[in-house]
Amino acid sequence: MPTLDFKGKQFVYSHHLSVPFRELKVETEKSLPLDGESPSLDDNLIIHGDNLEALKALLPTHAGKVDCIFIDPPYNTGNEGWCYNDNVRSPLMQEWLKKSANPVDKEDLERHDKWLCMMWPRLTLLRELLADEGSIWMTLDDNEIHRARMLFDEIFGEENFVACCAWEKTYTPKSNGRVISTDHDYVLIYSKTSSFTEHGWNYLAKNEEQVGRYKNPDNDPNGAWRTYPLDVRTEDSERREKYRYEVVLPSGRVVKPAKGRHWALPEAEFIKQREAGEIYFGKKGDAMPTKKAYYNPDEDKGVIARSWWTYKDVKGNQDAKKTLLDIFGDVETDFLTPKPYQLIQRVLDIATDKDSIILDSFAGSGTTAHAVLEANKNDLGNRKFILIECEDYCDRTTASRVRGVIKGYRFKGKQKQELLSEKITWSVFEKKQAKLLEKIAEIEVKHDGEFDKIKKELKDGVLTVTGERKIDDLAPGIGGSFTYCTLGEPIQIESLLTGEAMPSFDALARYVFYTATGQSLETVARASADGFIGETDLFRIHLFYRPDSEWLRSNEAALNADKVAVISKNNATKKRTIVFAVAKFMSQKDLTEKRIEFCQLPYAIHRIMGA
Repeated sequence: MPTLDFKGKQFVYSHHLSVPFRELKVETEKSLPLDGESPSLDDNLIIHGDNLEALKALLPTHAGKVDCIFIDPPYNTGNEGWCYNDNVRSPLMQEWLKKSANPVDKEDLERHDKWLCMMWPRLTLLRELLADEGSIWMTLDDNEIHRARMLFDEIFGEENFVACCAWEKTYTPKSNGRVISTDHDYVLIYSKTSSFTEHGWNYLAKNEEQVGRYKNPDNDPNGAWRTYPLDVRTEDSERREKYRYEVVLPSGRVVKPAKGRHWALPEAEFIKQREAGEIYFGKKGDAMPTKKAYYNPDEDKGVIARSWWTYKDVKGNQDAKKTLLDIFGDVETDFLTPKPYQLIQRVLDIATDKDSIILDSFAGSGTTAHAVLEANKNDLGNRKFILIECEDYCDRTTASRVRGVIKGYRFKGKQKQELLSEKITWSVFEKKQAKLLEKIAEIEVKHDGEFDKIKKELKDGVLTVTGERKIDDLAPGIGGSFTYCTLGEPIQIESLLTGEAMPSFDALARYVFYTATGQSLETVARASADGFIGETDLFRIHLFYRPDSEWLRSNEAALNADKVAVISKNNATKKRTIVFAVAKFMSQKDLTEKRIEFCQLPYAIHRIMGA
């Protein structure tokens, strides 16, 4: 596969490994917990700090757990004034950056190299945070989209490319455009693994023309359906051979996929779906098998999302600025290029469910949190957001906007909220009039008391239901909570020797657990005699530690026969055991007999990863 080469790549390739772990420090005064509760790292999070270090800080608790990542990084137009300085430990890199322009501007002929150097370690950590069924969505324009594709191909794998959508960011042509007005930006989408598409995320019923393609010629009791091919192409030779089984058609003819292709389903699942009537073989039963996709209007499922996102559906830059103006009033905000929260709502519709974790490591004005809170309000979901913002405006702009969305904000004037928008033809309206009126009535009941008037309109083939209310003082909040965090001092294991800036027990426990297993530890087990902190399918992890240099020098801190006896007694599953302590009073031979591996603090902090 072709690879992307750029200045500094060899130095940033593994830079994420040298980034120190930092503990997340809760800022109680800036947090907004639920009434009667204290700020908690289990809540929604707004993290103020360098996003590379913040992503590393999240690994011990969130590795493999984030369902959806949305990022809006610098577009690298030469006008944003972003800076690149990741303190890469290379004299050549340091010399290069010392002599070049920072902030990056249009005159910098190496700005594309710097952007790629900045993005590489961050995307690497973001991938590690994603769940196997997760996906990452990144907005960009023409300045870097082509390089970003190759960057993602290397880090996420070319086979995990999902789509590159175009979203219409403005409804009027730009008079300052060069020959052609650029009215769209991009949303680049990759999954971590094929589990994302197999999970069935990417369906969204919005387009009436697409809905019309659903038929029911065989009177399927599950309702109207359309088909998509079951034979697919892949570069995975092992998967290709495994899924190239023979299929006997109803007509009796035996078929296999063409050369270089295979069935999309394992044989057992194919048989199961065939028996359930979910596989179609054509009117005469002699066509290559295709998979039925059912239309379910009640769940808005069944219609695949399109790659062209119109201004009508996801709004544009002017709407995003108006939203900020409504929330902050005449106060000048620090963020000039916000995204419309409706754009991110479209991402959430496609890529999340009610309990998903959503991460935004270029949080800006806090649009992602706004979209998540709106989504939870609309379907009573429990999605959680994690925002990371490095700039000084994190509290006064990012967090302040989220506080306003949650609690309400000063506003005077008329406020409108779109409650329903569906493309529809008059003939379809006549056929489905009763069902549509019932749907509108449900919306009116749901939002009763929220608005002074609910307006219904069918115009230019679009049915719109809009709530309108006059506000004299305070726009109502939609509820929610968050914990505001900063980054603590780096967890330097050598501090155990000096006694300075020693990490807390929980912070070190999560750190050693992640470095030993590659998995996150959400909850540290309660303190016990055997030092147990958590386990995976393969390991049980133990830690004997106190942030007290005198205790660490004492015999009590060492692994001894009594501790080993308790560890062995409690290991009912006979898993391999890893013990972290400053010293041991037993031979490794005795420990090996009991399937115990000793890792000395601070020297033996390492990842074992099933070895």
